[in-house]
Amino acid sequence: MPQPKLATFPAIRGALRFYQICSIITGVGLLLLVTEMILKYTPLAVEVFAGGSGGALWLAPVIAGPEGELVSTGDGVNLSLAILIIHGWFYVVYLFACFRVWSLMRWPFWRFLLLAAGGVVPFLSFVMEWFVARDVKHYLAVREAAEAVPASAAATESPR
Repeated sequence: MPQPKLATFPAIRGALRFYQICSIITGVGLLLLVTEMILKYTPLAVEVFAGGSGGALWLAPVIAGPEGELVSTGDGVNLSLAILIIHGWFYVVYLFACFRVWSLMRWPFWRFLLLAAGGVVPFLSFVMEWFVARDVKHYLAVREAAEAVPASAAATESPR
């Protein structure tokens, strides 16, 4: 399997930092989305609204429409819909961050699929962030140490 070149290590560190930030944001967004879905699609049948007739933050019931679809009865800013849209768009950014780390590290394709699953399986992005950061930092440290040893050995040899 091909290994990353030493020249790409600064880019890998930047990509890792971006991935870590994206995975936390995506994980929190996914947990909010799961909470919103539980509120809406269980017997509670409510959506979260900000402003409007219910006050600053309130729950509005959803009812079955004429064709069986759920219709919101609230007014104001529909935070449930906002969570859905924000998580969906940020998942695209998260996939880019996953792709960047995956391609720079030259990992197999199954690892990219595992990274991508972090945005759709609750709590997986937090777990993957921890493992990926640990693995990448360890790999970079070992490779840099291995490259430093031959360079220092060559510098200590005296010319004859």
